[in-house]
Amino acid sequence: MYFKVITLFPEMVLSLAKFGVVGRAIENNLASLEVLNPRDFSDDPNLRVDDRPYGGGPGMVMQFEPLQKAIQKARGNAARERVICLSAQGKPFQNADVERLDTYDNLILLAGRYEGIDERLIETEVDEEISIGDIVVSGGELPAMMVVDALIRHIPGALGHDESAQQDSFVDGLLDCPHYTRPESINDLSVPKVLLSGDHQAIQKWREKQSLGRTFQRRPELFEKLELSDEQKVLLQEYIQEQQN
Repeated sequence: MYFKVITLFPEMVLSLAKFGVVGRAIENNLASLEVLNPRDFSDDPNLRVDDRPYGGGPGMVMQFEPLQKAIQKARGNAARERVICLSAQGKPFQNADVERLDTYDNLILLAGRYEGIDERLIETEVDEEISIGDIVVSGGELPAMMVVDALIRHIPGALGHDESAQQDSFVDGLLDCPHYTRPESINDLSVPKVLLSGDHQAIQKWREKQSLGRTFQRRPELFEKLELSDEQKVLLQEYIQEQQN
């Protein structure tokens, strides 16, 4: 998968390729990360890419032409290609979007700055707007990096274990279960006995129960969307009773 990020801060985005899962995936040619700076497409002697907003108001607005040229340069010959603008006005980014965007070969991510981007650019060159939540950050670089990271995790071979991505939170609509590692006891806090039992069926049942209970307690809005099987309903009731004891 090819990721092309249009940003005024290329070094910031490229730092993602130096670490962890993303770095290994790029090193192993499972994904490609390229950056394009709108200033390289500016006709202004000072390479400016922003101007004052019509109608007045604070801040500056990123101009149409440099961004359009950058997007056109980023476009390839891929059969499935999509241009995404990272924006607080966009649709909240969810795991379902990761699975949907995973089908594209070439993703162009537009990281805005200042007060925003000329709306005509959004209307004519952008396929969709994505938000990482109901917050405002200084620019689209961090959100773009989060999108790249989330998608690369789904590329076969990118993770150390093939099942890792499928066991993450939200994959099945549930939060992940709690995890433990050595030592077995810390300050009188012990690892749940079932995880030490070697009984894989019991361990799987315990993990599903914890995921159901955590989602029920911590993210009721997610839980309401679930259609539980009879077995899951029993597990949830067991979890609730155990918490009350």
